[in-house]
Amino acid sequence: MTAEPTASPAHYIKDHIRTVPDWPAPGVQFRDITPLLANPRVFRVLIDQFVHRYFDVRPAAIAGLDARGFIIGSVLAYELNVGFVPIRKKGKLPFTTVEETYELEYGSATVEMHTDAVRAGDRVVLIDDLIATGGTMMAGKRLLERLGAQVIEGAAIVDLPELGGSRRLRDAGLPLFTLVDFDGH
Repeated sequence: MTAEPTASPAHYIKDHIRTVPDWPAPGVQFRDITPLLANPRVFRVLIDQFVHRYFDVRPAAIAGLDARGFIIGSVLAYELNVGFVPIRKKGKLPFTTVEETYELEYGSATVEMHTDAVRAGDRVVLIDDLIATGGTMMAGKRLLERLGAQVIEGAAIVDLPELGGSRRLRDAGLPLFTLVDFDGH
């Protein structure tokens, strides 16, 4: 983590992502974004990449996936002066929800959002910290579209292309924007 701020933003950001070997399971190289959040200069560079990307696009809202997508998404929504929509793990939202179940490597998971979180025709950017298999982002896309929103782009800090998620999302018609790629998983 010795990159100078004069490096390209993508290299600067990538140099501040910690790799934790064998977590949460043997053979997994976990890409930990918490060092990006802890360093105010790196955090600003990170957020600015997304702000510059979406400033002229002017989405109606930013939808963030539970939980690290909340961090990036809420700051981005604030900077763009648009609403923020949390897409949470099942059972965490207090109002009427719509839900989507998706497959994981060893089972399934369900995410949900409030039924009044978006309106038909709203243009939304869907954001998370990382794209691995793409299941969570695909579920978020389906939820937003079920309520009539148009997901104009999926965004993430990290893409793990070898796991096939970004290809799967693009094949499903979702344009993607990611800042850095890592080989392996």
